[in-house]
Amino acid sequence: MAVSVAPVESMASLSSDLFYDILRRLDGPTLASAACACVAFCSISKEEKLWENVCSSMWPSTSREDVKSLISCIGGFRKFYADCFPLIVNKEVTECQWNDHLEYPEEWTEAEYYGDVDEFESVAPSDFVSIVDIRYKDRTICSKVLWGIPNANEFNGWFYNCPFRIDLLTYAARDDDNEGEVFLSVSDGLPPILSMEKERKDGKLWMELRDGLRLSWIVVNKKVKQAANLASWSPLGGQRHWPTDNDFVIRFGSVLSAKGILPCQVVECILIMKFRVIQQEGEGVQTTLKLTELSMQLEDMEGAHVNGRNSLNILKKALSCHRSKNYSEVLESCHLYSKAQNELKEEKMRNESRLDRLCIISGIAAFLTFWYYIL
Repeated sequence: MAVSVAPVESMASLSSDLFYDILRRLDGPTLASAACACVAFCSISKEEKLWENVCSSMWPSTSREDVKSLISCIGGFRKFYADCFPLIVNKEVTECQWNDHLEYPEEWTEAEYYGDVDEFESVAPSDFVSIVDIRYKDRTICSKVLWGIPNANEFNGWFYNCPFRIDLLTYAARDDDNEGEVFLSVSDGLPPILSMEKERKDGKLWMELRDGLRLSWIVVNKKVKQAANLASWSPLGGQRHWPTDNDFVIRFGSVLSAKGILPCQVVECILIMKFRVIQQEGEGVQTTLKLTELSMQLEDMEGAHVNGRNSLNILKKALSCHRSKNYSEVLESCHLYSKAQNELKEEKMRNESRLDRLCIISGIAAFLTFWYYIL
């Protein structure tokens, strides 16, 4: 029996409900591309509910009611996705040379380095919200939200002059509806570990973690109504079997601008994720890893920790910096920073070596001169 199909004369003849049903099944990049296809798609793609679905799919933390209210206050889910899906790219890395860093003690006073309280008092720790999601092989294993920055209640407190650090696992539990420890096991896709000695040789577990883990650490400033993703999405590096045989440290991050805040002009936002093997494969027991650390800290080009006051201003500045959907461009920015940092360290070592040789030669000369006049 032949089935006749009525021809569609134009896109306008199709129901808008059908368009909506099509668009709600798309991911973020595809939805953004579809919005450019025709007027009908463009109009329907402005629906906040579509972007809410996209955000909750990519960042499960945004499904929380308090986070939904926050996103609505800063401009909605469409703006939130546009701000947080592209990753931070810093093109100022190539402009920073090691000479700039060695001169700063003479050019910057202590007051300039630690910041002017009156100038930056508009940046408050309570303005910031951290929205964090961890995925392993496309499955969410951890979602946490941290309101404000811990231990920073008073402006003149120790936080502002001490190294900046956020330990999410320590402080997020009180704000998190889904309290509990985070575990990974063979049922999640991990390879079984029969012995740590074997793992040291083949590194199979380490490679699985490095290739399968994804991190999103979104920072929102409620006052300026801006947001940015400070993570690199996939790992930038790490260490296995450190500090103990059972620990795996994975590093994410981004390069942030510190122009006008610190003499080094750029800093690295370091996001550390640490897993510990708590069970090895055995009879009736699966290989199991436990998440023991999830932290953020900022370091300058010389590896020194940035204090709390300057970190707040750097984070605020990062919310309006350049971003890119091209992940290779993001990686290139991070690699350029690492290269510049290594060159700085090598140059410092060469300078210290020259100084050591000069001191040795001066000491020998003084010793010979002393005995020359004695004899």
